[in-house]
Amino acid sequence: MAFQIVHHMAAQDGFPNPPNSLGAVEACLAADAAVIEVDITPLGGDDFLLVHDPDLESETTGSGKVGECPPEQAKTYKLKHRGVATEHPPALLSEVVAAFLAQGRATRLQLDYKAVFPSVSDEALRRVVRLIEPLGDRVIISSGADWHLRKLRRLASWLDLGFDIGFYLDWRDPSWETDPRMPPYLRGAYDYHDDHLLAKMALLPKSAYLAERCEMLLGQLPDASTWYVSHHVIARCLDDGFNMTAWLHDNNVKMDAWTLDTDKPAAVANAPRLLDAGVDLFTTNTPTAMAALLNGGN
Repeated sequence: MAFQIVHHMAAQDGFPNPPNSLGAVEACLAADAAVIEVDITPLGGDDFLLVHDPDLESETTGSGKVGECPPEQAKTYKLKHRGVATEHPPALLSEVVAAFLAQGRATRLQLDYKAVFPSVSDEALRRVVRLIEPLGDRVIISSGADWHLRKLRRLASWLDLGFDIGFYLDWRDPSWETDPRMPPYLRGAYDYHDDHLLAKMALLPKSAYLAERCEMLLGQLPDASTWYVSHHVIARCLDDGFNMTAWLHDNNVKMDAWTLDTDKPAAVANAPRLLDAGVDLFTTNTPTAMAALLNGGN
């Protein structure tokens, strides 16, 4: 079965370069990666920084808010990896676009848009469209913030969009330590985290409940080409008699499962099941090892 590997934060096995760094992106391009995923957060100027969090000190040697930092100042800092400063400066989106244009082959770029809170101004969204327009159909923007994605569609009818449904439907093992600030906030009657009224009482078979929730979520962004769903959720749905991937395919939507790493036993167990279920893309920090696993160890 055909599938593609998505290099999470431009990962290569063993992290020879820091996540989200320009060096990591260039190394993945040189290796002809199918898809490279990076995080982007708006800077206080005409660019974006490849970081996951809104605070500079979380991933760089800088301090303060990413959104208040000019690009020139951001480039004076160094990336931190596992809390340790590296020799790599943070990467700008404009640098990544230039690297892709120079490479000139088929690698696609997934931009995970991390500034999820709504804004009265759409300047940052216009900015990202302007920066990535030269890449055309080689780029997809993903986000859990469907309000941003709908606005992006209005700003750029040509843009490929991907919807991460995790703010609306999730599954979490009760033993996990989770951030109580992250939606969905409630564990519903069907054992999924879901704040919708439908999850208040278990009046339907689980498969029917899941199909109904997917129908609602599809309506929030009907022209998304791809859904981004935790591998735990996809596997749990299969346990409950609902193949979310097959349902998406019936609606002309691809499935990306995240984040499956071969050093995580649950991911190793789930990956073959998800492949059999039809998952199209596998997001991973261990791309070579995950590809080998999905290819049967070959």
